[in-house]
Amino acid sequence: MKNKFTNPFAEFPREVGVLVFASFFVAVGFGIISPTLPLFARSFGVNNAQVGAILSAFAFARFATGLISGKLVDHFGERLIYSFGIGFVSITSFAAGMAQSYDQLLIFRAVGGFGSSMFSVAAGSILLRAVDDSHRARAQSLYNGSFLVGMMAGPVVGGILSGFSLRAPLIIYGFLLIVASSSGAVLLRNSVLAAKPIAKQGRQTITIRTALALKPYRSALIISFISSWVLFGMGRSILPLFLVEDIKVTPSFMGLGFTITTIINGAFLLKAGKLSDLKGRKYSAIIGTSFIALYILAIAFTTQPWMFLAASVIVGFGGAFLSTTPASIVGDVLEGKGGQVIGLFQMAGDAGAMVAPLVLGVIADHHGFRPAFLASAALMAVAVFVATKLPETRSSHRGQLAK
Repeated sequence: MKNKFTNPFAEFPREVGVLVFASFFVAVGFGIISPTLPLFARSFGVNNAQVGAILSAFAFARFATGLISGKLVDHFGERLIYSFGIGFVSITSFAAGMAQSYDQLLIFRAVGGFGSSMFSVAAGSILLRAVDDSHRARAQSLYNGSFLVGMMAGPVVGGILSGFSLRAPLIIYGFLLIVASSSGAVLLRNSVLAAKPIAKQGRQTITIRTALALKPYRSALIISFISSWVLFGMGRSILPLFLVEDIKVTPSFMGLGFTITTIINGAFLLKAGKLSDLKGRKYSAIIGTSFIALYILAIAFTTQPWMFLAASVIVGFGGAFLSTTPASIVGDVLEGKGGQVIGLFQMAGDAGAMVAPLVLGVIADHHGFRPAFLASAALMAVAVFVATKLPETRSSHRGQLAK
C-alpha cells in the first residue's frame, strides 16, 4: 500500500524546519507560565494592577526594543541574535523563578522582553527571506502552527507544576528555552541566510524609509496593528469581563469558546497559507479582515452564550488568514536584509495589543461594553478598506509596486 504521508517541510529550506522546531519549545514554555505567572505575582501580596504590570512589562519591553533588535540583526546576523535572544530570556526566566520580591519579579520579566524582541525579529527575518513568495505564507503557517500547538500543550503542564510550586513553571520554561537557543545556534551554524552580513556578498539592507515608501508595507502595518487590537487587546481585556458580567457565562464555558477558536484556527492555518500563496495576499487579507469584522459585530450583539460560541468559530477562521498575510506582505517587499523593517512591523502588532486594553477600558467604563466593541468594529472596517486597496505583492502577479 502506498504511503500517503508527505513531509510538510520537504518543499522548504532547512532554516524553516529549524525555526519551527525551536518555536515549539518556546511556545510550550510560554504556555506553561501563562496561567501560573499571575498567581506567582499575587503570592507577593500585591493588588490586581500590580499583577497586570507583570504581564504588561514584558510586552512593553518587546515593543520598546523592536527597532534596537532590528539594528542588532542587521549588524550581527540572525543566527547570533536569535540564539542570544532566546538564551537571554532563559536567564531572566531562571532569575524570575528565584525572585524573592515583587520588584525583582517585575524587573526580570521586563528585561526578558528585550530578549524576546531579539529572537522574534531574527526569526522573522530568516523566515521571510528563506522562501520565495510562492511558498512564504505556507512557511509562516507552519511556524505559527508550531507555536499554536505548543501554547495548547503548555497550560496543562503548567497547571500540574503549579501544584508543586509556583516557581517551577518559570524554571522549566528556562530549561526549554535553553533547548531552543542551543538548537538555533547549532542547526543554523552553516546557514548563509542567518550569517553575519559581512559573510554575504551583494546583500543590500532595506531601510525603514524605503519600506515606508511602499504602499503594501504601510498596509501590512495598519492591518497588523488593527488585528492585534482586536485579537489580543480586545480579546484579552474587555471580552472576558463582558462574557462573565453581562452574558453570565462561567469561566469554563468561556474557556470552551477560546478553545474552539484555537482549534478552528489551527485547522485552517495551512489551508489559509496555501490560499495566500496561490490566490494572493489581497485575497487573503480581504477574507481575514472581513471575518474578523463579522466576529466583532457578532460579539457586540451577543445576548446568549451560544452566540459567543458561534462567534468563536468565525474568529478562528478569520484569524487563520490574518496570522500569515501581513507578515507575508512584508516578506514579499523585502529586497534584502531588513531587521529594522521587520522590527517596526513587530512593533505595530505589539502596539495594537498594548493600546487596545487602555482605550477600550475607558470606553467600557463610561459607555459600556457594546460601544467598545462597536468602536473596534469601526477600526476593523478601516482594515477591510485597506485590504481592498492592497496591491498584489507576489512577484509572479505584480508589475511595479504601488507607492
